[in-house]
Amino acid sequence: MKEVQFLNNNSDKWKKFESQLSRKSDPKSDENSDTFIEILDDLSYAKTYFPKGKTHHYLNSISARVQQKIYKNNKETWKGIVEFWKRDLPLIYSSVQKELLISLLIMVFGVGIGFISSLNDDTFVRLILGDGYVNMTENFIEDGNPMAVYEKSRQSDMFFGITFNNIMVSFYAFILGIFFSLGTAYIIFSNAIMLGSFHAFFYQKGMFWETFLTIWIHGSLEISAIVIAGAAGFVLSRSFMFPGTYSRKEAFVSGGKKGIRMISGLIPIFIMAGFLESFVTRYHEMSIIIKLIIIISSLSYIAWFFVINPRKVRARIDIQEIIETNNLI
Repeated sequence: MKEVQFLNNNSDKWKKFESQLSRKSDPKSDENSDTFIEILDDLSYAKTYFPKGKTHHYLNSISARVQQKIYKNNKETWKGIVEFWKRDLPLIYSSVQKELLISLLIMVFGVGIGFISSLNDDTFVRLILGDGYVNMTENFIEDGNPMAVYEKSRQSDMFFGITFNNIMVSFYAFILGIFFSLGTAYIIFSNAIMLGSFHAFFYQKGMFWETFLTIWIHGSLEISAIVIAGAAGFVLSRSFMFPGTYSRKEAFVSGGKKGIRMISGLIPIFIMAGFLESFVTRYHEMSIIIKLIIIISSLSYIAWFFVINPRKVRARIDIQEIIETNNLI
């Protein structure tokens, strides 16, 4: 085949592909990927059979443009991810501080109810935690190892099981917001009752501080995740209960997207809470200082990431908008 004939047979395909690149279409789409592979084959053919011609230079330029565009798109994708965690997510959390506070208050109230009820009714703990768990824990206490439950499972199996469970509880706290916030409030309150009953049980056994410091090694993140997911559920509920100037459907979709983004911010929390409970909590005889460092560090991160930093980001952007509005830069 002569070079002229080769050009005539393939020029339309090459021009079409160039046109798609100019329209900013994704070079990694299935259709474009197939065409690009064909062009690479054509480039190889041209280099082999027409080394002195200009066709392979032309095809090589197309190949370079594709590679440059893929690199640019990847760069923009990573920039978008960084921007999401650095700016977009903090702005979302800054706008839901009321929901976070409501969720936290329900949690605190539920823990108080569970604790007081367990102290005043010996059957309450068994009602909430179950006879099986209470009997097992009492046996562990008699053996002198009240936290033995954390030593019974393989660490890796425990990690995946706990992480999955935390994700599901948080997902339920969010998605049940569709029931006018009642479902979300129930998830938060029921978990709070369990937590309060648990601490009251060990308080009655004279082991409150020992177990408190051990459980909150992972509980500081685990409980925080439920509170934050609960706030996402309240956001979802508010969106269709009070749509404002939007249609109920538009407001619900917007609230759903906002809630999902809030839940995505919990990904590091899920992983770290599962890790701590599976690999660290079982060493409950560690120094109290180490336990306090882990707990305080965890709670400090929660406060910074979900409350302090969002307010700083919001304030910084508000100031920037004022400056731009008044042409001060």
